[in-house]
Amino acid sequence: MFLDEVSLDVSAGSGGRGAVSFRHEKYVPMGGPDGGDGGRGGSVVLAVADAESSLGRYRERRHFHAPDGRAGGGAQRSGADGADLVLPVPPGTVVTDAESGELIGDLAVPGQRLVVAAGGRGGRGNARFAGPVRQAPRLSQLGEPGEHRRIHLELKLIADVGLVGLPNAGKSTLLAAFTGARPKVAAYPFTTLHPNLGVAELDGGRSLVLADVPGLIEGAHQGAGLGIEFLRHLERTRVLIHVVDCGAGVEAARHSMAQVLAELEAFSPALAAKPAIVALNKIDLPEAAEAARELAVGLARAHLISAAARMGTDALLEETSRLVADAHAAEAGGAVMGPATESGPGGPAGTATGGHRVYRHIPRAPEAPRVEREPDGAYRVHAPAIERLVERTDLGEDEAVSALQRRLAAVGVDAALAVAGCRDGDTVRIAAIEFTYLAEPAGPPSRSVRRAR
Repeated sequence: MFLDEVSLDVSAGSGGRGAVSFRHEKYVPMGGPDGGDGGRGGSVVLAVADAESSLGRYRERRHFHAPDGRAGGGAQRSGADGADLVLPVPPGTVVTDAESGELIGDLAVPGQRLVVAAGGRGGRGNARFAGPVRQAPRLSQLGEPGEHRRIHLELKLIADVGLVGLPNAGKSTLLAAFTGARPKVAAYPFTTLHPNLGVAELDGGRSLVLADVPGLIEGAHQGAGLGIEFLRHLERTRVLIHVVDCGAGVEAARHSMAQVLAELEAFSPALAAKPAIVALNKIDLPEAAEAARELAVGLARAHLISAAARMGTDALLEETSRLVADAHAAEAGGAVMGPATESGPGGPAGTATGGHRVYRHIPRAPEAPRVEREPDGAYRVHAPAIERLVERTDLGEDEAVSALQRRLAAVGVDAALAVAGCRDGDTVRIAAIEFTYLAEPAGPPSRSVRRAR
């Protein structure tokens, strides 16, 4: 089968830890902190490569990890950033989150890049924490963990025109008439077991890419026959050609047209709404020609053809080319950005500011911590910013732990725990770290780290 899909586990690199270091130079006593920052972790990036035609390279290896950032050093030396891990994919790759099904990106253009897992930031060295009050800090930050996610890659055909119809309607023969392709053709159902692609050359250097997919049968959108495996490929096409076998008579032809349209509609209303031409095929047979003439009455875009005898195929190809050109123009028009609406000094961007966009940072209020009781009685604190803060704290350094205690109290963690009923000796979990809560009546609450998991 042509359907090409695979799921990958991708992990970005973690940031390097910041350094705790002090200047050591002759004749410079108490030189002060000079610990550098850690490097950023490498990201996992998907890049569209023309040379790739399938996702076959990912059949054997499914787990990928970008390099971590290096730790900072003395003399304010920053650690090296981890290199991005670039994974090549063919044009037409759709990327979704394997857990939620959310669309992450649609990679159709060569050179297009998509970050699927971002590297973690490097931790700050102790030189960053120096100030008038704290002149010799002995704390630094750990690097931020890199993102981890499971992604699903699915390759969809990219073609201008899709040929649809029931089995043996003549789609493969029409593709051969248009392009000179030589697909397997026979008089039994499902001759086409995988999509065939062909390029039709027109006057003036124009060309069209056409895709012939396996015939649709009733229930294809639910998995019957081979249809559902390939209906998704038609979503990328701009124009559809409904190939109808008129040799079986008017009623049979009408039924086939209705059946194919129903399957397209059931699979995707947007697919059924694509510009379409009806190719009434096999008019080289007298009874089929009569049926085709009757069927053409009332159809907006109908062509009487014989794919085998190549009758009427040139006119069909020309109209198809015009519809594809119209679809291209509509896509280009929809991609044009409207007037800018960002505002700043002097009014909306693009007016009094001389056409320059003005962006202003709007600080967001930190998310209030949310506490929930877990089945084992521990208290779990939820708040992304607080979780990142804890993960980047070096809990082996007393000064770092004291700073973390003050910060947690300032952002409302102590108050939220008290409201939730947390008491002396209870277990508190933030991110992957577990603490024992110790409330001291004479001073601010304190915590002792029990273990990290």
